[in-house]
Amino acid sequence: MAVAHRKLLQSRQVGSLLFMLCVSVGSAATIRYSVAEEMESGSFVANVAKDLGLEVGKLAARGARLVSEGNKLHFRLHRKTGDLFVKEKLDRESLCGKADPCVLHFEIVLVEPLQSFRVEVRVFDINDNAPIFLNKEPLLKIPESTPLGSRFPLQSAQDLDVGLNGLQNYTLSRNAYFHLHTRFRSHGPKYAELVLDKPLDREDQPEVNLTITAVDGGSPPKSGIAHIRVEVLDVNDHVPQFSRLVYRAQVLENSANGSLVATVSATDLDEGSNKEITYSLAQNPEAVLQTFQVDSHTGEVRLRGPLDFEAIETYDIDIQATDGGGLSAHSKVLVEVVDVNDNPPEVTVSSVSSPLPEDSPLQTVVALFSIRDRDVRVGGKITCFLREDLPFAVKPTFRNSYSLVTDRGLDREEVSGYNITIVAMDTGPPSLFTETVIEVLIADINDNPPVFQEDSYILTVRENNSPAIFIGKVHAEDLDLGENAQVTYTLLPPQSGDLSVFAYISINSDNGKLYALRTMDYEAIQNFQFVVKATDGGFLSLSSQVTVRVVVLDDNDNRPMILYPLQNGTLPCNDLVPRSADAGFLVTKVVAVDGDSGQNSWLSYHLLKATDPGLFSVQQQNGEIRTLRQISERDPMIQKLIILVQDHGQPALSTTASLNILLVNGFSEPYLQFRDPSKNPTRVNPSTKYLVISLAVLSFLFLLSVTVIFGIHIYQKVKYREKFTVQEHFYDDCNFPNNLVQRGANGSLSQPCPYEMCSATGTSNSEFRFLKRFMPNFPFPHGTGETKTEAGSRLPPDSNRNRSQGSEDHGQVPDNSM
Repeated sequence: MAVAHRKLLQSRQVGSLLFMLCVSVGSAATIRYSVAEEMESGSFVANVAKDLGLEVGKLAARGARLVSEGNKLHFRLHRKTGDLFVKEKLDRESLCGKADPCVLHFEIVLVEPLQSFRVEVRVFDINDNAPIFLNKEPLLKIPESTPLGSRFPLQSAQDLDVGLNGLQNYTLSRNAYFHLHTRFRSHGPKYAELVLDKPLDREDQPEVNLTITAVDGGSPPKSGIAHIRVEVLDVNDHVPQFSRLVYRAQVLENSANGSLVATVSATDLDEGSNKEITYSLAQNPEAVLQTFQVDSHTGEVRLRGPLDFEAIETYDIDIQATDGGGLSAHSKVLVEVVDVNDNPPEVTVSSVSSPLPEDSPLQTVVALFSIRDRDVRVGGKITCFLREDLPFAVKPTFRNSYSLVTDRGLDREEVSGYNITIVAMDTGPPSLFTETVIEVLIADINDNPPVFQEDSYILTVRENNSPAIFIGKVHAEDLDLGENAQVTYTLLPPQSGDLSVFAYISINSDNGKLYALRTMDYEAIQNFQFVVKATDGGFLSLSSQVTVRVVVLDDNDNRPMILYPLQNGTLPCNDLVPRSADAGFLVTKVVAVDGDSGQNSWLSYHLLKATDPGLFSVQQQNGEIRTLRQISERDPMIQKLIILVQDHGQPALSTTASLNILLVNGFSEPYLQFRDPSKNPTRVNPSTKYLVISLAVLSFLFLLSVTVIFGIHIYQKVKYREKFTVQEHFYDDCNFPNNLVQRGANGSLSQPCPYEMCSATGTSNSEFRFLKRFMPNFPFPHGTGETKTEAGSRLPPDSNRNRSQGSEDHGQVPDNSM
């Protein structure tokens, strides 16, 4: 019968040790495997990719990795094949101790998208440990008067294996005095008791040697032995008696060392030294000896080491009471460890996505973590929340596992990163919590266009400036980061499509500095505007625009120009004044204009030189020439006047005008051609006459040659411009000048305004009627230096200057329209 029972046990043991994998995927997304202990490193466990339903190579593509709940990882994953291997040899006893089943937990974390799977691997025990006795040669002192049937507990053998591989039975060597009785503890290994079958006789045999064997249930079974030496004592016919066979006590797991657990008490009916009782911890496991101690005189059982409900919940303590004669009795103290909430929840972060793009949608998974509370019974329900109000939320995924997701929109320009404090709290009592900080950086995207510091810019530049001079700067700020914040500046042409702005203004694309490429002429253009575009360096670039207006400041670079009387290098202009004119008679009016503006164009008139300074006066403001007194017969007929016309610029510029005033008795006399009566006509020498004629002929031929050469040059230049009209836009129909007009050395104006002169006749008090415009002068359009002719065609500023000079040559004078 015993043989059949042993074979049954062996068959079960063999079946439990077969190397096989048991895989199951529960509703909680947990994958379970089973493996035997002592498997060599590199042993195959399972194909995870197949069990997860993923294709080969997906694990590598999604960056699969293993995350252990503890500090050590016992398995490794081959990403390309999805095979799971043992990383190092597994020893169930060192991993789990006496706990059964022995389960190792870890997670498989995948990214893109972020996902995790819980894996449980159960390590099955194999019979790799034999039972051992801590005391290889225990000594028992038994009085010879010990009655039959007395029991003597022996120390328990220790077997680190569990289940069938653990300690199963004890055997005793053949002898005439004792047999062995095996007993069970409620918590702990089996132990054996010697039962006295035959009375001891010290005189016959003072010592009995026994051998006890502890056998486990493995296949093949393993065993350990101890040699028991029984010393027979002289008669002490009373053994100590405990007040109770079993003492029970409860103690909190956080009790301090030295705390009283229980008090045992035993009495002995003997007298003298045989009555003195000593208490001791008899044959107890090592865990009991390290945790408890007993006072040998009082029987008080106190704590010696710390308690941990999560490791051991109950203790079975064997107390021995020995009298002075060597007789002993045994009692048990059953200690129940009371669990207290002394372990805060443990947070294990398995994965964090950082940096996180600021445009991440809501409910984007940021991190995965799990929470474990070792105080399962008293810790209560675990709550998880964030310490601060942040745009994130904690979302449970499955049992004790959570994900950190985005709850609101993110903006890197407001907050560039977060230190997220996750609080895991149990309900106690007392309530304990754990704080874990997860750092998440926010990655920038290009969501902010450049912004100019001003809505519009007004820059000034003084005319006659040097080319490539710095005139101002525009600046735009971009709140983004890195390349998204790198601003590039460009010029945009006006809406009309005119590209000539690029001939006047240049911008530094890196810093927004503006430069005038050409010399400005206020008389050609007073102001113009253009658009600057600021573009950032993002992948999908953003931009903004600002209008820049450039105002040209006037310099006093134009002398006053005499419109009347004409100063064309011929005979001076003659004005007639009747001798009957009274004082204050308006003789004529000097008309002059200045191409400048403002104070630079204010003109004043002064009589610089006159034949008779007391006869005429010049109005300083308007240039009117009037008589100061009545003309007498003694006054010379010809009065020569030189008028100084001066502007108010700094420094002031001036021009002189010469005119002759003829004092006549009436307008009917032919005085347009006159002689100086003070001089007699002279006879011309014939040789001089011929010399003058020769010089005139030579001058005519020279002028004719110059005219022909100039005409050929103009013809070639026109052909050249027609060939390159794409490059040159001087005559295009545009609203902006292509060239800045340079002031001529002779002070000519850029706007021609021809006049015609007419006079009123009939009375001596009649004033001259003059300077009636016979050709309209169109004002410059805004931001351009072009001038329109009568036909409506536009001319560039350079042609205006040429036309103005031509007008002077033909007796046409410009109007001071400035």
